[in-house]
Amino acid sequence: MTLSIAHLGPPGTYAEQAALLYVNWLSKNQGLKAILCPYPSIAQTLRAVAQSQVHQAVVPVENSIEGSVTMTMDTLWQLDNLQIQLALVIPIVHTLISCAHSLESIKTVYSHPQALAQCQKWLEEFLPSVQIIPANSTTEALQTLQQDLTAAAISSERAAQLYNLPVLVNGINDYPENCTRFWVVSQGDMPNSYQKSSLKISHTSLAFSVGANVPGALVKPLQVFAELGINLSRIESRPTKRSLGEYLFFIDAEADTSQLQMQSALQELTQYTEILKIFGSYGVLPMG
Repeated sequence: MTLSIAHLGPPGTYAEQAALLYVNWLSKNQGLKAILCPYPSIAQTLRAVAQSQVHQAVVPVENSIEGSVTMTMDTLWQLDNLQIQLALVIPIVHTLISCAHSLESIKTVYSHPQALAQCQKWLEEFLPSVQIIPANSTTEALQTLQQDLTAAAISSERAAQLYNLPVLVNGINDYPENCTRFWVVSQGDMPNSYQKSSLKISHTSLAFSVGANVPGALVKPLQVFAELGINLSRIESRPTKRSLGEYLFFIDAEADTSQLQMQSALQELTQYTEILKIFGSYGVLPMG
């Protein structure tokens, strides 16, 4: 079986790097082949899976500096047929790529908003007067740098090699221990169920909305986990986009839905939530 795996493109993005690591693991541990399919946005990447254009997608979910990738969160909530199969964490080292002769020649810097935010302090110190221009990905602007000697892009050293472009400065992220967590997502448990036996299931991700913004609306769902002794490794709110002050809540629980405590928690949660979505139980891909 050959899997088709979507990721944020063009080639050279960190999402592609994560997808390649995943494909390598599939080949070594499962004997499976895969082809990569770049898409121009994270939302389109996830919709490609939901619409059965590809088998799976590898999407960024959380960065150690900038927190959650909101596009991933919002799109997962909007789509009803996607399940997280596993997670993987990769280190992120940003480089400044440009054909300019020096930093003083640079007038514009392009990159994905997450990458720009992860290098904000460096940009303020070394390029305080440049125009910062958000792009759909860290590699979108690389194809135009040779035509504009005053432009630069923040991307990876691997991307610079792929596009045969010079690196002006390496390691410009504000914090050296910069890493991003990615999820592998598919429809239901297929075609990824073959992996479950070789990975320890350690987390369950879910999201819910509450019926009304009243005192205790969030406390009661959280108490369910506390009383059952289930640790929560992430709690995050996102606007419902219906009305100011209304929120969705995304939670990562350190438990598997096959465990009795987690089953009890999910059953009890239905009493306190308006909409409850279970995105799946999964393990962390062993990168070593």
